[in-house]
Amino acid sequence: MSKQDLSSQRQSGTWVQTERAAHEAWAALLRDSPRAAELLHLLVARVGPHNAVVISQQTLAKLMGRSIDTVKRALSVLKAGLWLEVRQIGDRGTVNAYVLNDRVVWSGPRDGIRHSLFSASVVISADEQPDKAMLGKQPPLRQLPALYPGERQLPTGPGMPPPSQPSLDGMEPDIPARQMNIEKNIEPH
Repeated sequence: MSKQDLSSQRQSGTWVQTERAAHEAWAALLRDSPRAAELLHLLVARVGPHNAVVISQQTLAKLMGRSIDTVKRALSVLKAGLWLEVRQIGDRGTVNAYVLNDRVVWSGPRDGIRHSLFSASVVISADEQPDKAMLGKQPPLRQLPALYPGERQLPTGPGMPPPSQPSLDGMEPDIPARQMNIEKNIEPH
C-alpha cells in the first residue's frame, strides 16, 4: 500500500478543534522538532471522537516517509511534551493507541473525552497483514440466516395487543429477504 493510499484513508467529514494557546506551543514544536510536529499532524488527521488512534509504528513511518527510528524519536518528543499519551497494544509495543491531549486538540464533544477505556480509530497497512497477497480476493463471508429456495421469511408469534395484531389467515405479509444460490454458494446483490 503506497503512502497516497494510506493518506486517502483518513476520516472524511470530521472536524478537529484546537486551543488558540496551543498554537504557540505547536509553532515552537515545529521549530524544535519538525518530525514530532509532522507526526502530531498525521495523528490529529486520524483521531476519532475519543481523541485516540490505533496505528503501528511501521505504518506511521510509511505515512511520514521516514524510518521507524525517526517515528520513535518523534513519539518520545510528543510524550515528553505531553502532547499525547501512549497505550500499548500487545506485548511488543510496535502497535499502540495514541491518545491526544484534549487540552490541545479534540474531535467531537469536549466534555467526557477522558476515559480509562476508550474507542479509537484504527489505521492498518496491507503490508502488515500476513495474508496481504490475498487481500481483496477472499471469498465473501457467509451471512446468517440464509434462506434457501422455496423458503420465505414470515413473522411469527402471538402478536401484540391492538393496534398491532396477528395477520389474518392467508394474508401474511411476504417480507423481502435475501436468498442464497445453493449450487454456487453465492448470494445475489
